[in-house]
Amino acid sequence: MFRKKIGCYCIIFCFFVFGLMTTPSAQAATVLVWGDSLSAAFGMKQEEGWVSLLQQTLPEHRFVNQSISGEITANGLKRLPDALKEHKPDVLIIELGANDGLRGMPLDLLRNNLQLMIDLGKQAGCRVLLLGMQLPPNYGMRYSKSFSEIYVQLAQKNRIKVIPFFLQDIAGDIAHFQADHMHPTAQVQPEIMKTVRPVLLSLLSEQK
Repeated sequence: MFRKKIGCYCIIFCFFVFGLMTTPSAQAATVLVWGDSLSAAFGMKQEEGWVSLLQQTLPEHRFVNQSISGEITANGLKRLPDALKEHKPDVLIIELGANDGLRGMPLDLLRNNLQLMIDLGKQAGCRVLLLGMQLPPNYGMRYSKSFSEIYVQLAQKNRIKVIPFFLQDIAGDIAHFQADHMHPTAQVQPEIMKTVRPVLLSLLSEQK
């Protein structure tokens, strides 16, 4: 009888240890990155971009990068519902708006498109991270200031995470950019990744 009890305790203990070992994989998340050329590894190998670098540092999670060079918020909004249905992400990273600003599009349109994408993400059960941008000063102080404020305002309104300017750690040096002076080089992609990573980790640790 004593041996049988010991055997039962051993089996229970093994199941408990196995459960602890498998917990991380049970918490693995799918992260959908919804951006433009700044997230699409423009001008470099795909594996050199900050999204791929995030995947390398967080292999337990699944990253789906559907960023498209030249994308504006209106097109991103049209594509998003199908992507949410297909990939069922736990986290949605929205990095759009730069091309709207560079084209001088109405800021109300930008704000509305971003809001609708946030709404779609929330309706699909996603935790949302908004990556903000800033425009060059030649677009005028008023337009540029209002543009950059949209991201923080939307984050506050929707109670979501935001990085007001996700190129903040590299923007001060022209050597960090490709010949077009707009797209970061492959060499600084790790710095962009380091800017996004801690905020993303805080989202991944939240309970849905």
